[in-house]
Amino acid sequence: MRPAPDAAPGPGRAPDAPADPRPRTTTRDPEELTRRLSAWLATRLPGARATGATVPASNGMSSETLLFDLDHPAAPSLEPAPGGVPTSCALRLAADPAAYTIFPRYDMPRQYRTMRLVADRTDLPVPRAFWLEEDPAHLGAPFFVMARAAGRVPPDVMPYTYEGSWLHDASDAERERLEAASVSVLARLHDQVPLDCAEFLATPGTGDPLRRHVDAQHAYYTWVIDGLPRSPLIERGFAWLADHWPDDPGETVLTWGDARIGNIVYDGFAPAAILDWEMAALGPRELDLGWMIYLHRFFQDLTRSGGQHGLPDLLRRDRVEDRYAALTGHRPRAMEFHTLYAALRHAIVMLRVAYRQVHFGEVPVPADPDGLILHRDTLEAMLAGRYW
Repeated sequence: MRPAPDAAPGPGRAPDAPADPRPRTTTRDPEELTRRLSAWLATRLPGARATGATVPASNGMSSETLLFDLDHPAAPSLEPAPGGVPTSCALRLAADPAAYTIFPRYDMPRQYRTMRLVADRTDLPVPRAFWLEEDPAHLGAPFFVMARAAGRVPPDVMPYTYEGSWLHDASDAERERLEAASVSVLARLHDQVPLDCAEFLATPGTGDPLRRHVDAQHAYYTWVIDGLPRSPLIERGFAWLADHWPDDPGETVLTWGDARIGNIVYDGFAPAAILDWEMAALGPRELDLGWMIYLHRFFQDLTRSGGQHGLPDLLRRDRVEDRYAALTGHRPRAMEFHTLYAALRHAIVMLRVAYRQVHFGEVPVPADPDGLILHRDTLEAMLAGRYW
């Protein structure tokens, strides 16, 4: 299994781009981290230790993931037991503050609580989160340990839209099954979680949940550019949102936040684990739908720019909307707004990732900050009304 991709989608690169080293994401030593994790595990299960620990090459651009096996004398009897601790685990650790973090705050208890809520109140395959540690003294930051599911994930690099990926090489019927199952994940999440259980995910602020969500994203952008060049393109995007605000923001549900197929582990072409709940929030259903549609188009557009055909029929906007409506009875609304908002949110994350590269001396300070946004042309086209 590939680890949980991160809440911050990777910047990606065009298929014909050189294989440059990934931007630095941590200053932590994996061996030291594993030793300290073993010491902590022994306080929860005497005699337990972490073995076979690996930091995947695709480790997230936000929180960090460590994959490990739980070595414990009782391990053979633990895994089959209902609610027992599995032998294959994953550690989710709040971002290294010395690594120019992608987000200003990492609330691991909130992420842990969200996963437990969704696991308890839906039929979705959310990895069981077993232990939460809020004391940063053990590993340098709060963390939690969860079960690791077997399966495969559509890769970000090289994108799953690229020739040679397992999803690209699948049949049309297999991709059809994957798409239907993935849209069903959103439908079931939105319909099955009672709002009164999810109030802790409400975004602070005033106004309805959509207004609060957008205001929080603007505050995030302000944090990203503090002391650095501003992005005229991103600021035009926020102005467009204000001018095209939906008349009715829609029903409030629990949204996954990072709703994309790259955050799903598949057993064959069926979801086996739903990952990365860091961006979960209350808001309209279209927040997740717009993100799922746009993030696929991001990788598809990159693939086409590299001269390949990609997967143009996968997760098409009209088909995703039709599938979702058939499953829920809710016809998605204001999707031009929500797909542009998704592209805008992604642009802010990408700008932060790029400025982290500047911070570590991997790239020079840009003359044009908008040039750091890989999907600049997409966002420009959306703003001009000529993308869809």
